[in-house]
Amino acid sequence: MKSANLIKSLTIIFLTLGGTAYAAERDSKGTETAKATFAGGCFWSVELLFDKVDGVLSTISGFTGGAKKNPTYEEVVTGATGHAEAVQITYDPKKISYEKLLEVFWRNIDPLTPNAQFCDAGSQYRTALFYHDETQKRLAEKSKKALQGRFKQPIVTEIVTASPFYPAEDYHQDFHLKNPTRYERYRIGCGRDKRLAELWGAQRK
Repeated sequence: MKSANLIKSLTIIFLTLGGTAYAAERDSKGTETAKATFAGGCFWSVELLFDKVDGVLSTISGFTGGAKKNPTYEEVVTGATGHAEAVQITYDPKKISYEKLLEVFWRNIDPLTPNAQFCDAGSQYRTALFYHDETQKRLAEKSKKALQGRFKQPIVTEIVTASPFYPAEDYHQDFHLKNPTRYERYRIGCGRDKRLAELWGAQRK
């Protein structure tokens, strides 16, 4: 058993950053990494958001939270699979904490509207935090509770354990880079930035 553990390509270790414990992995180059999975409506925008965050190593648009294995976009968009559009983030916990990722996430979603984000409606566009360990769960719940006092309406963002994550089709990955004009038209037409400004104002950034 011990020798089998030694030859694993990913070694699970526990570290401390700013007094916060977190579970991390090592990639093939020996770099410590951790994962976070967020659903914030259309994954094109969530991927773009976290691609700009220092300490984030990679992002993948995909589907999670449902029962169907290996769903396609065409299946998920019907709302019948139970999956949400989500982004799985690999980050360097020495450069950015999970708490900071939560802060970025909250201030770039509408946490008050169930089963929709901006112009996109359906359970596949619900907001959710998918935690990968008990520390992430605790921090997610703490951040949600802290923000609730800001709003009269209840925050409806789910906090649930991470389940299998299925990457979306290639044409969805880095959509904002592959189709910048189409993405910009979508973002403006969807009213995302206008609604975020109403909710968060100067605290959005």
